[in-house]
Amino acid sequence: MNTVLFDLDGTLADTAPDIALALDSLRADRGLAPLDLAAVRAQTPYGTEALLALALDLRHDHHDYEPVRREFLARYGDCIGTATVAFPGMLDTLTALEASGRLWGVVTNKPEDLAARLLENLGLGGRLSCLIGGDTARRRKPHPDPLWLACERLGRRPAETVYVGDDRTDILAAQAAGMPGLVALFGYAPADAGQWGADGMLPTPAALLAWLRDRAPQSPS
Repeated sequence: MNTVLFDLDGTLADTAPDIALALDSLRADRGLAPLDLAAVRAQTPYGTEALLALALDLRHDHHDYEPVRREFLARYGDCIGTATVAFPGMLDTLTALEASGRLWGVVTNKPEDLAARLLENLGLGGRLSCLIGGDTARRRKPHPDPLWLACERLGRRPAETVYVGDDRTDILAAQAAGMPGLVALFGYAPADAGQWGADGMLPTPAALLAWLRDRAPQSPS
């Protein structure tokens, strides 16, 4: 395996605190109290629709959904990087991947411009080899298109690439793309993650390095 692709929210970084800031500002406008951060973390893997349902009980078929969605994304953009941090051990793991000569990139359903801004704020914008956002490929995860596009841009085959994510859609996308899928248990993965049929479970970011070592070709003795 010479390439690692990561999901962003709940895998590479703990982004829920910034998302909560944006949601709480919408709630404050309506006289509502701040949300519990754990509840925001639980819904973050499911995207904007789930977050607005949590914060405002607003569904995609409501006539106010689209303007509120745009307002939420604008407010999130204003505070992006304010409280987001990489998960403990993740930066060291990325450094180790780079030292081993492996490429790494990000494939996320977050809009590409927001993902790029977040990665810049984390100091990773000049380090990753590829960024695919939710609006980059023709279809989003769980379709394999974003993962295939990342492989195409990197000049890698899916069979030599691994995808790390915290949501079932990540594992479904990896399986459809023909690459191993690993669950980031240190992120936002729910309790039933072991039932997704993933190729591995990572309790820490460093566990990825051990997983890769176990699959490295052995030199003849």
